[in-house]
Amino acid sequence: MRWLPRFSSPAGSGAAALVIVLAVMLTGCGINTIPTKEETAKAAWSEVQNQYQRRADLIPNLVNTVKGYATQEQTVLTEVTQARAKATQVQVNANQLTDPEAIRRFQEAQAQLSGSLGRLLAISEQYPDLKSNQNFLALQSQLEGTENRITVARRDYISAVQDFNTEVRTFPGRLWAGMYGAKPMAAFTTTEQNQSAPSVKF
Repeated sequence: MRWLPRFSSPAGSGAAALVIVLAVMLTGCGINTIPTKEETAKAAWSEVQNQYQRRADLIPNLVNTVKGYATQEQTVLTEVTQARAKATQVQVNANQLTDPEAIRRFQEAQAQLSGSLGRLLAISEQYPDLKSNQNFLALQSQLEGTENRITVARRDYISAVQDFNTEVRTFPGRLWAGMYGAKPMAAFTTTEQNQSAPSVKF
């Protein structure tokens, strides 16, 4: 009997090729997903810092306005000024988002400023002329809007970090996270009470 070479059937070759193509597509998606989610979280963090800076920029004018009507409240005015200085010094860049300690320091500085700011706004109750001052009312309105933006930015960051962390901790993202060097990011960990914005309505 004459020997004849054996060839794989076209159907078998096609199935194998299809499996390879699908595997490459799936792994490619995993590789792209991690940096995409990481960049989304970093962008969300930039917005958090942007809104906190917006609040910090409003405070000097607010302090000066209150000082014009309540010079005897020097202790509170000094406290707010010092808390603002500390809060603006504590910065977290995008490369530090995997460091829970860096995020904690940032949160604590901002929480201290929130508390001082709340006390500053509370003293306006004792000064009717201050409460009716147009500059104070405008600053109050801007501050209220900024606190709302901070809340939204912080919520968006927490959501983006949760999405990213889920990807790098679950299969198949976990495999690619190891190759990419991606680590879980830190989110806000303060209590709900500490995250609430100070009241600016009278």
